Amino acid sequence: MKSTLKAMIFLSMVATPSLLSASVSATDANDITLSAAGDATKGKRLFNRCRACHNLTATARTRIGPNLDNLFGRKAGTADGYKYSKALMEAEFDWTETALDSWLAQPRKFLPGNKMSFAGLRKEQDRKDLMAYLREATVEAAE
Repeated sequence: MKSTLKAMIFLSMVATPSLLSASVSATDANDITLSAAGDATKGKRLFNRCRACHNLTATARTRIGPNLDNLFGRKAGTADGYKYSKALMEAEFDWTETALDSWLAQPRKFLPGNKMSFAGLRKEQDRKDLMAYLREATVEAAE
């Protein structure tokens, strides 16, 4: 039993982007379960960590990272005007709250080979707060 569990953990750690896509794409981009448990005001403050690399609107110039407008439901690695890593261009998942939660926790482990230098947000509540803000900010930006 222990060896089976260890094997499952190991496989989850070395999953390829195509293996990730099966579990991540299974959730709906309109599912707001995680962001509904967050505080957008706190998330706005947390976004200051992201602001150096990301804009919220398509009209703003692309920075080090891609613009985040229309993030939820967008296929990973497809924002216009940004040169993605090979890992993200080959990724087969859409940005859902579940995917973003895993990405924000540990970007390098979630998708090895991506070029995001951010170490991640360890606290689950911080990720929920940030997603609550992104849900508001990217909807406003899109309107």
